[in-house]
Amino acid sequence: MWSGSGCSFLSIGWCNHFLPLQFKILVIGALLLIVFSLGSGLVFLVRDKSESTRMVKALTVRISLSVVLFGLLLLGRATGFFGPG
Repeated sequence: MWSGSGCSFLSIGWCNHFLPLQFKILVIGALLLIVFSLGSGLVFLVRDKSESTRMVKALTVRISLSVVLFGLLLLGRATGFFGPG
């Protein structure tokens, strides 16, 4: 029933249209945004001498993106886009 569709055990209607290449692009994009946010937090840490909250906001964005990336990886595993072996 699900052969070749990319869905192994979750019957999600949009799964047939969500290609593995698009999933990989989302994961790589999230990783790049996480690294950028981490770098901006470092710049704010070094340059801001006042009581600015820019570093905290940048690190909050990084943590939020990390949680979203973890969710994407769980979704990819659950839908069969990748797995062990």
